[in-house]
Amino acid sequence: MAHAGCPVRRGDVRRVEVGFWGFDGVPRRGVLVVGADVAASTAAIFTRLFAARFPIRSMRPLEDFHGDDNASMAADNTSAYNCRSAAQANSPARLSPHANGRAIDINPVENPWRDRRCHCWMPSARHATARTGTGVISKHGVVWVAFAREGWIWQDIPSTIDYQHFDTGYPSRPFHRRTP
Repeated sequence: MAHAGCPVRRGDVRRVEVGFWGFDGVPRRGVLVVGADVAASTAAIFTRLFAARFPIRSMRPLEDFHGDDNASMAADNTSAYNCRSAAQANSPARLSPHANGRAIDINPVENPWRDRRCHCWMPSARHATARTGTGVISKHGVVWVAFAREGWIWQDIPSTIDYQHFDTGYPSRPFHRRTP
């Protein structure tokens, strides 16, 4: 959700509708709001994930959660653009890949991140050490490969363990898609 201080305007983002496989094995449609410069790359990534039948629990824009990243993560929602409030952000909006529409979080419950502010796992520690199972992302796995082919980076800040997060670089800057 945009608010004062967000680095992008409504015209700078795109709504990308993609197919995904639910955890129940049923195909669904989801929506990711991303920066205009990563819309084609996002569609290519999720086309590969659909073809590989990688399961995703939910894929709804953050507006459905009133911009509350914690509520979206607790719902195991795969999401992208979010100009978080200062209380939820771990970087200034102008630098944030999420606030610039150049980051995607996938299956947060299965792929938590370690919040350095509280030294806790978000949304929970349940899958923090067990890095196998349905919807879990692993290095060189199908999700990692799909994003890497497009030039995206897993865990943008090496000092922060963030299993759900892919972005185009920190600080956020215009993206130029790789030729697949």
